[in-house]
Amino acid sequence: MVATVIALPEKNTDIEQMHTRFKAQRDAFNNAVFPDYQVRRERLLKLKSALLRQQDAIIEAINLDFAGRSADETLLADIMPSIQAINYALKNLKGWMKPKSRRVHALFMPARNHLMYQPLGVIGIIVPWNYPINLAIGPLTGALAAGNRAMLKMSEYTPRTSGLLQKIIAETFTPDLVTVVTGEADIAAEFSGLPFDHLLFTGSTNVGRHVMRAAAENLTPVTLELGGKSPAIVSADVPLEDAATRLAFGKSFNAGQTCIAPDYVLCPEERIAPFVEAFSAAFAKMYPSIKDNSDYTSIINDRQYRRLQDYLTDAQAKGATLIQLNPANEVFDRGTRKLPLTLVLNATDKMKLMQEEIFGPILPIVATQGLDQALSYVNERPRPLALYFFGYNKAQQKKVLQQSHSGGVSLNDTLVHFAQDDMPFGGVGDSGMGHYHGHEGFLTFSNVKGVHVKQRLYTGSVIFPPHGTVLHQIIYKIFNR
Repeated sequence: MVATVIALPEKNTDIEQMHTRFKAQRDAFNNAVFPDYQVRRERLLKLKSALLRQQDAIIEAINLDFAGRSADETLLADIMPSIQAINYALKNLKGWMKPKSRRVHALFMPARNHLMYQPLGVIGIIVPWNYPINLAIGPLTGALAAGNRAMLKMSEYTPRTSGLLQKIIAETFTPDLVTVVTGEADIAAEFSGLPFDHLLFTGSTNVGRHVMRAAAENLTPVTLELGGKSPAIVSADVPLEDAATRLAFGKSFNAGQTCIAPDYVLCPEERIAPFVEAFSAAFAKMYPSIKDNSDYTSIINDRQYRRLQDYLTDAQAKGATLIQLNPANEVFDRGTRKLPLTLVLNATDKMKLMQEEIFGPILPIVATQGLDQALSYVNERPRPLALYFFGYNKAQQKKVLQQSHSGGVSLNDTLVHFAQDDMPFGGVGDSGMGHYHGHEGFLTFSNVKGVHVKQRLYTGSVIFPPHGTVLHQIIYKIFNR
């Protein structure tokens, strides 16, 4: 592995420079509109090699940006999924690129139909701060596999990671193939307005609306991965230790700063007390201490830390009971942004934490009177990016899958459906639109072009004017039934 000095970028990308890079990519694409399999494969291999060489530097950069990010969480959630996504694309790319035959209707024979997968051109990727490598490399992998060029706008909240990835990409690819843009909100807004051939944004629902509005000016198609309040439903008969342990992992990973983290739990009222006990025990086993525990990640910055503290203050003032999980009873001063996981009982819709995506280590528990009420609660609210159900009854599992809407589902687990390379990932409604990952990522960044082929033998003239002939009448009688 190569050691890299982690420093802040010398300067952010300016607007003129960003437009210049976009034009260079557009011109380069127009000069090579269909890179072949070997070219695409070589690009993916170079990306993989660069990431593997810089693993230690990536871990350190993210740790510095968070002021305390678990190295194992970076390996598990940023580096490993990125490498696996590239490996999956390399394994399947040749098959993805092959034209696919489609049936020709008898009326149009003799002929052939097929689908051709054509690169779109220049892809824009707006990357959030919570998993800055994974959520940059995953879309980039799909874009490169499909034969495109790409520009990535990194988050201003992770300046060291953004600067490092900018350096890695600059050393790996020419800027007319892949380039990384850094800067504040003004750069992000201008980036959204570039006439990309496709734009993928990962972030909040509110910002997603602005991105889509800007893209609409250019009729740029968008993929939006937006998050939302992902519910977890605990059944009446699932072993509570199973549900609590898996939920504790999903909520504490990256200190809850995950777009598909369980946002709240719907639990049968009579099971809440034992659930809290089981959850607390599971959390204490994973994190016997918090403040100086390198396994437990900090909140990304002071702004987000204050937001989360405000949620807790607001909930308590409105009648909630807060249960702070602090196994070592540590005292937290202003010198740390470590925030103990807090369970919130008696949460109501009047509280801020039940109105907005929490995106941190706070978990409201809402009492229900059975599965039907839990499903009604979910369905009365905006559709989430993920839904989790804990229960081994297959009839109940089927009911949850059929009678709820969400971008994705994990049954008796959390988070890991995101890491399945052979499944699409995306949202629905307020949680987003479009999919990527694996084959779906290749398709998202391709123009799936239908091609109808006729050769010298031609029978199409049977439908030419003048109309009303006997032959026309026979055709209508045969096919209009």
